[in-house]
Amino acid sequence: MAKIKHTKTELKAQTDALKRFQRFLPMLQLKKQQLQAEIAGITAKLGEVQQREEAARAKLDAWVALYADAEVAPDALVAFKGVRTAQGNIAGVGIPLYEGIDAEPAPLDPYRTPAWTDDAQAMLADLMALKAEGDVLRRQRELIQEELHTTGQRVNLFEKVKIPECKENIRVIRIFIGDEQTAAVVRGKIAKGRTAKQKEATA
Repeated sequence: MAKIKHTKTELKAQTDALKRFQRFLPMLQLKKQQLQAEIAGITAKLGEVQQREEAARAKLDAWVALYADAEVAPDALVAFKGVRTAQGNIAGVGIPLYEGIDAEPAPLDPYRTPAWTDDAQAMLADLMALKAEGDVLRRQRELIQEELHTTGQRVNLFEKVKIPECKENIRVIRIFIGDEQTAAVVRGKIAKGRTAKQKEATA
């Protein structure tokens, strides 16, 4: 703990600091709760997306035998171009928002490719979209968890260090000032008593 001055000026500074910490702490606690709620919501949504992705993969696995006879390899049916995202904000944290993917179906000869190939292209595009959405949700959660860690550290700093430190400093300064005032009164009385005795002696 840093050494403090036992003065009325320092007492005011510590009192002001305590009020400031006590004013900010509820806001930090509220932000912490909000971030925790957002993480829970993202985790739930990510679980749903992962279930849909697993279901899509299961459907696709059922077609593996058909791909063996196809002239076009499964990974060539759809060309993945990229993920589209927008910028969002949660409790002051910038996060990506999933908007969709850019995927281009391979041009197919309707006379040389099986009829189910169109459906396979649509399923592959859906699978790519679900994977991309899951990746964006994981990134959202990662960014919010980082902010939650920082906010949690600040809450702990205020609750366990700054506020108790200010309260202790205020207590110590008040005791010191009180002792000084008491000592000054005692010294004043002693001086007054001596003055009275001197007057009596010279009278």
